[in-house]
This record gives sequence, structure tokens and C-alpha cells, in this order.
Amino acid sequence: MIERGEKLLKGLILCAGKGSRLYPFTKNRPKTLIPVINTPLLQLSIMKLMELGIDRIGIVIHPSQEADIRGQFGEGEAFGIAITYIYQHAPKGIANALKNAEYYLSGEPFLLLLGDNLISAPLFDLKYDVEHGGVQASLLLAEVADPQDYGIAEIRDSRIIGLEEKPEHPKSNLAVIGGYAFTKEIFGAVNNITPSKRGEYEITDAIQWLIEQRFDVAYRVTDQLNIDVGTKERWLLANRKLLEAEALQKRVHDSVQMERCTIVEPVSIDKDCVLKDCRIGPYVSVGAGSTLENCQIESSIILNGVHMKDLPFPIKNVIIGEHSIVAGGLMDKEVKEP
Repeated sequence: MIERGEKLLKGLILCAGKGSRLYPFTKNRPKTLIPVINTPLLQLSIMKLMELGIDRIGIVIHPSQEADIRGQFGEGEAFGIAITYIYQHAPKGIANALKNAEYYLSGEPFLLLLGDNLISAPLFDLKYDVEHGGVQASLLLAEVADPQDYGIAEIRDSRIIGLEEKPEHPKSNLAVIGGYAFTKEIFGAVNNITPSKRGEYEITDAIQWLIEQRFDVAYRVTDQLNIDVGTKERWLLANRKLLEAEALQKRVHDSVQMERCTIVEPVSIDKDCVLKDCRIGPYVSVGAGSTLENCQIESSIILNGVHMKDLPFPIKNVIIGEHSIVAGGLMDKEVKEP
């Protein structure tokens, strides 16, 4: 049931990034398909838009990602939505991705999400702002400890007066965290900015253009979970935090077989897993089809089809790649995919 606003906007999710900081796990898969509590990041973004009643979603991808992403999500039939794929051929920034999607959005207001960001905050207010609030953009902001790593908003008298991407001397600690709503005026911005020093068309520069042209830019501040899942450490953190947030939900699939195991909630154990003589948890995700025997695992992510047996010591804060085999002996802190 939609609680705020009547019109069903379009949604746009950006997925064309390479995710090089997550190698080797993203070597053979798009970054937005890495799982958090056994759910691909892209699916979490789709579900976030569906919460608003949005059933037309554009997904911006690099052509090399099409087989993986379209192969998993198709045209949205399984979700009861319509997915359209849009190409971004080179990593030229968020504003460039928006420019490539202009024809798809066809002048309608829309919600924009970055496909590698995990956002828990509801987005009804952003939707309401561009539908009924008379503004041309609305941004989701959050306080961060390291503002030099983000696009940062400068606020005065409850208005955004400036934005700066990864500033050396931040004017606040309020970061733009990957949730946006725009009207068609954003395309005047993306077509009038030039590349930054990084060689990219920055979304912060596009929004700054709107501000300088006296368009109205609103914002909402959240203290709910938001993580840019851009490193292995943040991936583990996202998995932990989402497990904590959904701790009351049963997250062990009915098909899982267990013998003489201790499960310390919260955990997520996907379908067709077999566990014997294990202690699993807390904060562990185990991917589908994995077999674990005589293992103690905490605060870790085990991807699909992993076989682990007779580990001589507990493991913690590791990511085990798909179809890896780990048996006895010494083990590196980080096990890479074969």
C-alpha cells in the first residue's frame, strides 16, 4: 500500500561500475550482484523502489554486464515490474549515466539509486518532494565520520547552498548517500557541466548547477543504515548490520540439513546447504548449496557452493568465494575465489 503520493514515478538504478576494490569477488560478476544476507545488492535496490509503488525501473549497465544482470533479473517478470536496460559504455560518472538515461525517463520525475549502496531509510519523502513539494531535486543525506570520501552538502538556514565532491576541507559532515529524486530539470544540468578533475561528470556538480540556476533543491537527513558497499570491510559490515536489522526474521531456509550444529543468531543460511558438527554465527551468511563440516564461523560471508571441512581453528571476518574448497591446514585471512 502506497502511503505518500499518488503518481507512480519511474526508478533508475546505476550499476555500470567495475567494483575493482572488491576483486577478486567482482572479477567475474558485476559488483551489484554481490550478496548481502544472500540477496544481491541490485535486488535490494529494486525492492526499495517497489516499496514506493514504482513498477518501471531503468537499470544502467555496462554492456559486459548484460548477460549476468539480465540473466538474473530478466525484464522484471518475477517481480511484477518492467525493467529496461540502458548502456553506459565508459565510467564517466553518475551524471553521465543520467544523461544516457534521459530518453528512458522522458521528462517524468524519477527516483535514482546507486546500485552498490545499501540504504535502509524509506524514500517516501524524496518522492513526495518532487511530486508535491515544488522542488526540482531532493537528496538523502547522512552524517559521516569521513566526509573527505563523499559528496558533501553545505547547509545554511535549512537550505542546501553548495555541494562538493570529496572535498579536502569539508564544510559539513552531511554526505549525499546515494538516494535522489529529480524532475526533468536535472537534464539541463547534466548537459551543461564539464568533467571534474577525476575526468567524470559528477552528480554533485549537476546539483550545484541547479542551485546556481535558482532551482529548488530539498534534502532529508537520515540516521538509518546506509553503507557504500565498496570494499570487503564494508561488505562484511553491511552483512552484519542487515542481519542485525532483520534479526527477528527466520533466515534459515527450510531445505537446510543440519546435524549436531549450534546456530548463534542472527545468521542467513540459504537453500540446499548441509551442515554437520558446526558452530555458525553470529553475523554469518552461508550461500546456497554449501557444505560445512566441523567448522566454527563468525562474522563472515560464505558464498554459494562452498565446501569447508575440519577447520583447525575458528574463522572470523572472512569472505569465502563461490565454489571454494577449504579443508584443514592453515588458511589465509582472506580466501580468494579460484
